[in-house]
Amino acid sequence: MARRTKEEALATRHRLLDAAELLFQAQGVSQTTLQQIAQQAGATRGAIYWHFKDKADLFNAMMERVILPLEALPKAAIAPFIDDPLAEIEEGMVHALTLMTTDPQVRRVFDVATHKVEYTHDMASVQQRHLDARNACVSDFEKALRLAARRNHVKLPVPGHAAAQGLHALISGLIQNWLLDPEAFDLVLTGRRTFRVYLAGLGFARPLPGTPAVNEAETAAA
Repeated sequence: MARRTKEEALATRHRLLDAAELLFQAQGVSQTTLQQIAQQAGATRGAIYWHFKDKADLFNAMMERVILPLEALPKAAIAPFIDDPLAEIEEGMVHALTLMTTDPQVRRVFDVATHKVEYTHDMASVQQRHLDARNACVSDFEKALRLAARRNHVKLPVPGHAAAQGLHALISGLIQNWLLDPEAFDLVLTGRRTFRVYLAGLGFARPLPGTPAVNEAETAAA
C-alpha cells in the first residue's frame, strides 16, 4: 500500500510538471497560475504545494527533467589529455543542436526558458539558475579555447573570456532564432558552419576532423 501511494504521488508530480510545461509554453510563465496548472493536471492546488514550494520551485523542477543544449556540451573538451578540444566542443554542439530538432520536450523547455519567462522578484532563483548555467558554460568554453590555442600555437585576437562569451552567444542565439521559425534554416548544418567560421576568426583556420558527410552536404548546398 505504501509503495502504491508513493507511485501515485510520483505520477501526480509528473502530471503537474507536464501540465506546467504545456501551459508555460502556451501562455508564458507569468500568465500561468498554479491553479491553472493543477486543473490541467487533474489535481488540486494543494497537490502542487505538497510537491513544490512555489512557482519558481516548480519551474526549476521542470528544467531539471531535461538536459538543455548548452548544458550538454562535453566536459571532456577541457581535459588536459584531449588532443583536440575544439573537435570535442563541435561534436558536443552538434549533439545538442540535434536534440533540439528531435526531442520535443527539450525544445519545449528551452523555448520556455528563453522566450516565456520573466525574471520578476519571485523568480529570482530561476534567474540565478540561468546565470549559473551560462557562467559554467562560458568558463568551459574559455578553458577549451585557451587549451586549443596553446596546442596549436595560436594567439587569440581577443581575450579568452571575450572569445568564450562570443561562442556562447553564437550557439544560444542560433537556437533561439531557430525556435522562432524552425523552417527558416537547418539548425545542425548552420551550427557547424558558423562554429567553424567563428573559429577561423579566432585563428583556428584548419577544418576540424571527422565530418566528411557534413562537408559534402555543405558543398552540395552552396
